[in-house]
Amino acid sequence: MRRSVRGSVSYHAGRSAEFSVATEYQRRGYSIAQRRWRGAGGEIDLIARNADGLVFVEVKKSRSFETAAARINRRQMDRICASAAQYLEQEPGGQLTNTRFDVALVDDTGTVQIIENAFGMN
Repeated sequence: MRRSVRGSVSYHAGRSAEFSVATEYQRRGYSIAQRRWRGAGGEIDLIARNADGLVFVEVKKSRSFETAAARINRRQMDRICASAAQYLEQEPGGQLTNTRFDVALVDDTGTVQIIENAFGMN
């Protein structure tokens, strides 16, 4: 029972973090095209759009920004990129669509820190 309560708390904390990050992107002039979009490679937490193109966002919540950032690994980035490539198939510009991969970190206070182009590609 204890484990399922902890899992439920983590699930709701993650959803709350995603909501906060989506709100921050909207404040910056983006629209949210998708939330928790699932492709063959895995799930993309948020896909934001503006006139310049798409931003694929991985949201990480932890006690601190440092702890959240440490939870991202190469395998996870590769899965997100594979799903993003699949998502781009439905875009008018296809794989030529201007894209960016961001990581949004959320700490225990609910503060959001966005690392643009976190995967080092665009």
